Amino acid sequence: MGKDNKRSFGKDSLQINGLLDRGCAFEGKLNFDGIVQINGEFTGEVVSDGTLVVGEDARINAKILVDTLIIDGRVEGTVEAKSKIELHTTGSLYANLTTQTLVIEDGGVFQGNCAMAGAAETVRRNEEVYVAGEEQEAMVM
Repeated sequence: MGKDNKRSFGKDSLQINGLLDRGCAFEGKLNFDGIVQINGEFTGEVVSDGTLVVGEDARINAKILVDTLIIDGRVEGTVEAKSKIELHTTGSLYANLTTQTLVIEDGGVFQGNCAMAGAAETVRRNEEVYVAGEEQEAMVM
């Protein structure tokens, strides 16, 4: 990562606000703003409107509620990412999850249940349109 605490993901370069590095273990509740990277072991709960980056050597067993989750290591528990989950080639995710966007690279491992946020709303809207269409046809006849 270097002295400037930047990590590159493709075209994007992320400014890391906090880091739990290799050889460190933490148990409890983690709240943060911005971007935090975990390379060590974490057990507990993570809550943030920011981005959680799980490094390749990381082992996490937690209830996670974040905006974006980027996984290169191992995550177990329950996950809700408001915007996106990226599961990279070295990553493994054993969890029930909810998100709008799920990206799994070749080699990434996902085991669990996935609910796509917003999908139920789309189905409901489509059903309402369909029902409304039936009512209009019934009125025309």
